Amino acid sequence: MTPRSTPREAADRVVLAYSGGLDTSVAIGWLAAETGAEVVAVAVDVGQGGEDLETIRERALACGAVEAVVIDAREEFADEYCLPALKANALYMGRYPLVSALSRPLIAKHLVRAAGEHGATTVSHGCTGKGNDQVRFEAGIGGLAPHLDVIAPVRDYAWTREKAIGYAEERGLPIDVTAQSPYSIDQNMWGRAVETGFLEDIWNAPVEDVYDYTADPAVTREADEVVVAFHDGVPVAIDGQHVTMAEAITQLNARGGAQGVGRLDLIEDRVVGIKSREVYEAPGATVLITAHSELESVTVERELARFKRGVDQRWAEQVYDGLWFAPLKRSLDAFIDSSQTHVSGEVRLRLHTGRAVPTGRRSSTGLYDFGLATYDEGDSFDQSLAKGFVELWGLPSKIAARRDQAAHRGTP
Repeated sequence: MTPRSTPREAADRVVLAYSGGLDTSVAIGWLAAETGAEVVAVAVDVGQGGEDLETIRERALACGAVEAVVIDAREEFADEYCLPALKANALYMGRYPLVSALSRPLIAKHLVRAAGEHGATTVSHGCTGKGNDQVRFEAGIGGLAPHLDVIAPVRDYAWTREKAIGYAEERGLPIDVTAQSPYSIDQNMWGRAVETGFLEDIWNAPVEDVYDYTADPAVTREADEVVVAFHDGVPVAIDGQHVTMAEAITQLNARGGAQGVGRLDLIEDRVVGIKSREVYEAPGATVLITAHSELESVTVERELARFKRGVDQRWAEQVYDGLWFAPLKRSLDAFIDSSQTHVSGEVRLRLHTGRAVPTGRRSSTGLYDFGLATYDEGDSFDQSLAKGFVELWGLPSKIAARRDQAAHRGTP
């Protein structure tokens, strides 16, 4: 396992973002050997499921970590990362609900905290040089603790799966080196991302074994009607029952997933400049963003709504690009929070055949006025005002048209 470059100067301790899988389990011993440092493993639960935290902690210690920190961050992830994304109706490229991009700054924050608590000068992660996550981790760490160094063994030292398996077998590490999914998968409570394998041929259609959070939307089943209530942009109840943000996501993952809601097959523009094919599942996020966006259409004034759509897009790009802790992101947060003051009310949706379709909305803070909108009896709109308004509204275009027609005729 000879690195391509001279190993960096040894640090006393290295904090490693630990998943419990092959690469990060192998990285514990490798980092200790290459740097001469003690390794502190940090595992963060963001609702990804799988093994429990205690099992992961014991494996890290068995692989040579001097300490293993496991953090249940599900509520924190829901309240401080998923909720801002919901308020921003965040969809990268207008489609992707930022599954992995939301969890990385949270993990980076806990890595930085652990580095401070355990006297580490270096942080390590298992990302490759092709992906977005290296950017998200390192930009996040740099935005919080610019004094920390970073090592990425897979990227920096050409660490391959074959090398990792050989290393684990040589040292008898307590990790199954034979189990290998045909896909690369990352998941949390906001959604699930799948790539690689046969999906890299973008002509190949996804098969059903790609999916886990969602049922086949083509299978006939009875539709599910759900009512989501919001207060100041925050989901507070489902079908009249109070929920936390985490509970809202969990319940709508189950109900939306059962209807096949939230599947996405996307050719995506990565931060590093390449296009990649990603398959996503985000049933809860899809239902919540659909409901929230619909309620905004009722409660947010026209010019504010127009401007916010551009802010929402920029917010999603900032987060996708790993700039969660950047100054622009903080300013966008402030604007978005101010826009949510009146986003309160209920939205009814029909979940069926892979779609979440709004069928009703009501709000005590809404701007919809039945008397102004109706064409029937009770119409309170003064149509006599419209003639002058239309004349003035079109006046600049009319003046420009006269000029252009005159120029076309050659009139001085």
